[in-house]
Amino acid sequence: MDTMTKIGDAIVAMSNWLWGPPLLILLGCGGLFLTIRFGFLQFRYIGYIFSQTFGKMFKKTEDGISPFQACTASLAACVGASNIAGVPVAIAFGGPGALVWMWILAFMGCATKFCEIALGIKYREKNEVGEWVGGPMYYMKKGIKNKKLGAALAFIFALVMMFENVPSAAAQMVSAIQNATSIGLPAMGTGIAIIVVVALVALGGIKRITAVTDKMVPIMVIAYVVGGLIVLCANVTALPHALAVIVKSAFTPMAPVGGFAGSTIAAAIQWGAARGAYSNEAGDGAAPFIHSAATVDHPVRQGFFGVFEVFVDTMIVCTFTGLICVVSGAWMKIDGSNAATMPGIAFSSVFGSAGPIFLTVLILIFVISTLIVLVQVGTKSAEYCFGYKFGQIFRYVYFVGMFLGIIGGLEFVYRFLDFFFALLIISNMIGVFMLHGDVVQLIKEFFNTPGKYYLKDIAEKKGGK
Repeated sequence: MDTMTKIGDAIVAMSNWLWGPPLLILLGCGGLFLTIRFGFLQFRYIGYIFSQTFGKMFKKTEDGISPFQACTASLAACVGASNIAGVPVAIAFGGPGALVWMWILAFMGCATKFCEIALGIKYREKNEVGEWVGGPMYYMKKGIKNKKLGAALAFIFALVMMFENVPSAAAQMVSAIQNATSIGLPAMGTGIAIIVVVALVALGGIKRITAVTDKMVPIMVIAYVVGGLIVLCANVTALPHALAVIVKSAFTPMAPVGGFAGSTIAAAIQWGAARGAYSNEAGDGAAPFIHSAATVDHPVRQGFFGVFEVFVDTMIVCTFTGLICVVSGAWMKIDGSNAATMPGIAFSSVFGSAGPIFLTVLILIFVISTLIVLVQVGTKSAEYCFGYKFGQIFRYVYFVGMFLGIIGGLEFVYRFLDFFFALLIISNMIGVFMLHGDVVQLIKEFFNTPGKYYLKDIAEKKGGK
């Protein structure tokens, strides 16, 4: 046991080191590098990108899964409990300025997620039952010229993703149970109900998943934003000062105040960037799994939804969480050990006892949506490693993980989630860097081919006018 404890402590220490400068440089500088290589695409074409994403939200396809349906399923994975609980943690340890660094990393992450999804579409393939499948392991194996290196990176990535999703599912369930019991709901009953709902959706495959998420995700995001707007309106006079504090503390050390212990610039950068990466999942390779199933005419067009996802997840949902925590003064009322209670305090200041109930219901919905997609991503990872039939059997392991979350199992493994997540990011970003040239060519093709794609869209728009 002592040996296992030492090994565990060593892994946690390695994880803490990785989530310092190494991963922040990899994600931040990597995103900046891709932004430059792609010609600042997420800024130059922002209006066009939104017209192809926000503007096509309700467009359906006659065959297969629409681009927006794939996007909502991917959003279901990244818009989760971390948007509500993770942001307060960043503020508690990094100060309000962590929000600014979360935004900065998100702007760079747009290029990373765009690249991942475009590669996912380019290198996807049909499996033995005729479904489109894709993800980092496919573009690593098929795209990297050194075939041995590509195959090795692909297998490592898929294997880690396959097993990492088991404790991830348990951790999501723990979050749900903690929130449910805080308002008097029974832990076991709530957990079993969540498992049943997730099973009914996830076991139906990607078509059933997207049929549910394209309705669930918009509703839960809009509900949360409306609730946040009410809190902001109730504290509107404090908003200018709150924004000033957020911007100032991003670039200057902050002294202790109330329950806040103070922070440095380095802490603001580290906590803001790390929580942002966890939230929008740009760089971890999960998004291409879902997007690869979309019916779309060009990889770049689907890649636009990567920009859309980061914008919705970080610039909307995470921003509202951070703003209500700061504008309501909740961030000064608690210390780091109780950081996750900040949003509840903020909502209670306006809605009273109904605030925590509203928030808990939303968190439960967020968790359900995340679990649904975790099962799908884990299943496809297992399928890549050991075949379609094995993947179909292995997906039930994720439900076992959820149940262990209800009864308090896998606590020892939770400590290693950050480490596994770091491995996913590192292996995926290696593939992204090695193959980003493919995306540069795809961008040129999409924007410069006469009579097709971008030029066709622009001509039709002008003709419509």
